[in-house]
Amino acid sequence: MSGQAENLIQGPGTSMAKWRTSRALARVPTISHADLVPPGARLVVVAPHPDDEILGCAGLLAGMQGREEQVLLIAVTDGEGSHPGSTVWTAARLRQQRPLESVQALERLGLDTNAMNWQRFSAPDSRVPEHEEQLGAWLSAMLRPGDRVVTTWRHDGHCDHEATGRASAHAARIQHACLIEMPVWAWHWAHPEDPRIPWERAHKLLLDQPLLAHKRQAIDAHVSQVTADGTTAAVLSAETIERLCQPFEVVFL
Repeated sequence: MSGQAENLIQGPGTSMAKWRTSRALARVPTISHADLVPPGARLVVVAPHPDDEILGCAGLLAGMQGREEQVLLIAVTDGEGSHPGSTVWTAARLRQQRPLESVQALERLGLDTNAMNWQRFSAPDSRVPEHEEQLGAWLSAMLRPGDRVVTTWRHDGHCDHEATGRASAHAARIQHACLIEMPVWAWHWAHPEDPRIPWERAHKLLLDQPLLAHKRQAIDAHVSQVTADGTTAAVLSAETIERLCQPFEVVFL
């Protein structure tokens, strides 16, 4: 992940202890994998950066085991902007490394990556809004009626996440596909009863302990994001990972 939005993504963020007290989150109803991706439906995951698909919907992806040919995974950027100024993780190295990390992460979920369709849009990291119209048109050509399109929430607090969400919503509307939005950075900046969260649209996909363990292993595959670069802290802090490894994934329908 990269390109933080300064007005929202700053400081340590909301702790897991506070999220566990959320009455709003406790009231969110559960939903099954079959309801989200019915048999025969194609799952299209549009990730702003090569890790957002794991952070936001690893459980949903893991449920496609045996149905990998019905998965289209789209990386909007190559994630090359996550370490500005680094001599270790240069942009050129990250462009090669981060897609490889995504493959390894998906394999840790038990998925056959050779059977999946993977496309890269290669927009500049942290500059997706400048390419939003082009991305929307490109996605429209990729989608089919009835697709389940999972992408980052249009108000997630990160410029790339929000632009990707808007472009995906536009394409899904044109192609009569079903839009499913996932919060990623919202877990950082929102508070437990936050009225900015669309609780009325929220549903929980429950993750059992074995699946949650696989999600953690998949996140760890993103070595460039979870390890410190010399004196610079990891992009994904332990607190961030903890927030994204709750025993459920939240989606907005």
